[in-house]
Amino acid sequence: MAEAAEAPVLVFDSGIGGLTVLREARMLMPDRRFVYVADNAAFPYGDWPEEALLTHLLALFERLLAEFRPACVIIACNTAFTLAGSALRARFPATDFVGTVPAIKPAAERTASGLISVLATPATVKRDYTRALIESFAAHCHARLVGSRYLAALAEAYISGGDVTDEALWAEIAPCFVEENGRRTDIVVLACTHYPFLANRFRKLAPWPVDWLNPAEAIALQARRVLGARPSAAIEGANRDIAIFTSSDVRAEIKRLMQGFGLMVADAAVR
Repeated sequence: MAEAAEAPVLVFDSGIGGLTVLREARMLMPDRRFVYVADNAAFPYGDWPEEALLTHLLALFERLLAEFRPACVIIACNTAFTLAGSALRARFPATDFVGTVPAIKPAAERTASGLISVLATPATVKRDYTRALIESFAAHCHARLVGSRYLAALAEAYISGGDVTDEALWAEIAPCFVEENGRRTDIVVLACTHYPFLANRFRKLAPWPVDWLNPAEAIALQARRVLGARPSAAIEGANRDIAIFTSSDVRAEIKRLMQGFGLMVADAAVR
């Protein structure tokens, strides 16, 4: 168990997508210690019924918070936070949760054409939280919600060295591109932290240039604001940050990826 003076920042995701947020958080807070938790036992979250997933997340965080007593928690997963963020804050009021939500507000502020697309998992697309963001911040835009069932898994395969074809990617992102009355989509919100790993591939496949909006830096900035002047952990060695999985069934290439991010992979899984 972590000592209070060395409380880490816990970064949580269903898989490896949260590494895009961890990368930004480390750059902004190099003196902090991080614990990365990948809920690979439950991946992908999009296959879960909502109530079952909510129950699962609350039970899992009960264990994680008791084990690590983090200085704050970054939920680097749109699906998890839009579903469980309010319930987690209510259940664990002593813990600061920094959430991940679709970057609809900045997209609506930046668009020139008024056509934006939100590329997300089906679970995030159908969430009332997402639609409320559009109503609040993008009512003046045409916001297309694109729910991709396979893109998170394709990103995991790609970043771990697997072969992902252009055809497979295009099938998932093609609905993002809209032409209407001489206007074209000019911003695509990447509303899943897995997707930025594929951003360069998306740019090559796009039929015209768009701004692929990655929220990772904004999430990291919010975490730094939340932590404020709280004491940081002493830096001891290069592998002070660890990665933990919820299933011990982790492919060797995923372990190598974690190590490439400077994370020491824990031997035991969270139960």
